[in-house]
Amino acid sequence: MNPRHLSRIAGISYVIIFFAAIFANFFVLEKLLETPVETVRQDQVMVRLGILAFLLTVVFDVIVAWALYELYKKHPLSGLSTSFRMMHAAIMGVAIFALPMALTSTTESEILAIADTFNIIWLIGLFFFGIHLILLGRIVKTPRIIAFFLMVAGVMYMMDTTAHFLLADYNSYKTLFLALVAIPSIVGEMSFAVWLLLKGGRN
Repeated sequence: MNPRHLSRIAGISYVIIFFAAIFANFFVLEKLLETPVETVRQDQVMVRLGILAFLLTVVFDVIVAWALYELYKKHPLSGLSTSFRMMHAAIMGVAIFALPMALTSTTESEILAIADTFNIIWLIGLFFFGIHLILLGRIVKTPRIIAFFLMVAGVMYMMDTTAHFLLADYNSYKTLFLALVAIPSIVGEMSFAVWLLLKGGRN
């Protein structure tokens, strides 16, 4: 498979991950946290679709990892970068196992405990994903602005996970950390996805 095709596969997979993650996280998981019992009883189809969307993010995460490795395998850091992304995908897959149990739970405390378990495991995975992004920024190099935002996003993912476990009053800073992670992540990863679709693999 030529580099241009690999680049398009990675770009398309990135876009699918982006929209699937937004739907699963902000339209399903957040709703489950706000109104646990009502969501499970009245919107079971939505919860099931959210679980499916999370599964799709894992599938396409592996595809992105493979495509980027094939594109940049001559770089000495490519194998290491791919390994950290695969670690993230594997941990995310484990986290998803918790969510179907919410469908049979009847109390708010049970549902929230399941959502918390998912979030904690996911956060651990994001720490390794952050390392992947830092390495990816070193590997890509050009366009430099995209590489810069990828590395900044990676650092922010690692800082956010660390803060979750070290700060007893993390919720007081939750909005700040969300912004610190979301802005460089969206700018860096979506810009990279667009670049992969339009220009990646040409050289």
